[in-house]
Amino acid sequence: AMRAWALLSAVLWCLPGEKIYVKLHQNSIVLICKDFKLAKKEIVDPTYLWIGPNEKTLTGNNRINITKTGQLMVKDFLEPLSGLYTCTLSYKTVKAETQEEKTVKKRYDFMVFAYREPDYSYQMAVRFTTKSCIGRYNDMLFRVLKKILDNLVSDLYCHVIEPSYKCHSVEIPEHGLIHELFIAFQVNPFAPGWKGACNGSADCDDIPNHNILQARDRIEEFFRRQAYIFYRNFNKTLPAMHFVDHSFQVVRLDSCRPGFGKNEGLHSNCASCCVVCSPGTFSPDVDVTCQTCISVFIYGAKSCPTSNKNRQYED
Repeated sequence: AMRAWALLSAVLWCLPGEKIYVKLHQNSIVLICKDFKLAKKEIVDPTYLWIGPNEKTLTGNNRINITKTGQLMVKDFLEPLSGLYTCTLSYKTVKAETQEEKTVKKRYDFMVFAYREPDYSYQMAVRFTTKSCIGRYNDMLFRVLKKILDNLVSDLYCHVIEPSYKCHSVEIPEHGLIHELFIAFQVNPFAPGWKGACNGSADCDDIPNHNILQARDRIEEFFRRQAYIFYRNFNKTLPAMHFVDHSFQVVRLDSCRPGFGKNEGLHSNCASCCVVCSPGTFSPDVDVTCQTCISVFIYGAKSCPTSNKNRQYED
């Protein structure tokens, strides 16, 4: 563990001013108030002054831990703790011959941002053959399929949303013209009661993503079984409505919680993260982008107090 901390510290020394990302509700890495060169030297009468976001002097408390050697760690990191952390190291150099003392000051800056993992959902598409594009049986198949899929993942607090279908005529080489239902739907991990899976924990980011991955696997297995039934009965009489093999498609969709967004240009070292919206930006919904709002002065804003005319997407 000590070796791991040493490696992290070395990265901070080599890259002064580097942006640091701390997962919401986790502890920050240790910020060290000296550079790599000074860390290997003897320092006389060192003092450390840490200034946090909003230019407040930091002292040790139940959330901020500052050691006697100037190392700082923030516990249970939250959105408002994001921002600029500055440490000023003061120490003395003493000439051996004259005992003349000289005070030296060095300043180190760290930009620290809260982030959370994106919430996953899955856009899926399948196709079923049908006898005709006219008639009530297509609606019945569609409703039954949705019910089956909902039942398949309901214990994971996931559900099927935005289901739709269209009937098309498809010409297949050597098979002529057939009718197919093109079915699309989204699987979402926030079914009613989903917070019950968190057992009251404030840090509930990972549970919906864990559940939706299981839901995706179950649905993939369901359609794999449909394909197996198709092949097993290939030389027999197939029902008029059956799953079209290799038609199952799945794409992951990412969303960010309010107050967070993705910005690959601004946060290239955490491009896949939902990073807290910086001052001057906000995110009111589960979009993946923080929007500009000139009257926001905090990190993690979920609303903009100005009119819609001042809102535009962050570049």
